Amino acid sequence: MGLTLLFEGNNLQRLLAGLGITAEIAFVSVFFACILGIVMGVVMTSRNIFVRGFCRLYLEIVRIIPLLAILFIVYFGVAKWFNVHLSGVTVCILVFIFWGTAEMGDLVRGALTSIEKHQTEAAYALGLSKIQTFIYILLPQSLKRVTPGAINLFTRMIKTSSLAMLIGVLEVIKVGQQIIETSLFRDPTSALWIYGVIFALYFAICYPLSLFSKYLEKRWEN
Repeated sequence: MGLTLLFEGNNLQRLLAGLGITAEIAFVSVFFACILGIVMGVVMTSRNIFVRGFCRLYLEIVRIIPLLAILFIVYFGVAKWFNVHLSGVTVCILVFIFWGTAEMGDLVRGALTSIEKHQTEAAYALGLSKIQTFIYILLPQSLKRVTPGAINLFTRMIKTSSLAMLIGVLEVIKVGQQIIETSLFRDPTSALWIYGVIFALYFAICYPLSLFSKYLEKRWEN
């Protein structure tokens, strides 16, 4: 049967619909995590010990607790504790933003603190305010330094969106599993073909991000 399995019934349409849900979860999460992460990174450079302590606690929670456990806590816990039903897609987006913001914030913090102190001092000596120094000196350089790590984070978020299947979201891997289960007895190689197609779909989403990262690095080097 091979790839002909894709064209039986509406299998291909179902896979593409699942890919659309995966893309929705991934790109909405990446968009907001990028914006909030930049804000978080700036806040993490604060000299206030309480602000830094809160940011560190937030980051450690994200790094220590498995993302799947956070998904389960939000998906099942919110419904039980607050009597509010959130769809699986909404829960995934919220949890991935929560995760991505922390990781992006730490990348931005590292980029900002890696800029040599004398550049800030020189900017102040020239009469620039703190805001002007941040906009014209710190932000452009930190964006260059954070880009490779940020692109890596974004591709991880896209790939990790597959966890959505564990709370019932019909994303692309969940749909693929359903197709495999209905055709496994007719074609034992169906899993190989379906997962091969899913691999190609993920590659088609993530590879342009890698190319975009290389483009930015070359452009900023010139």
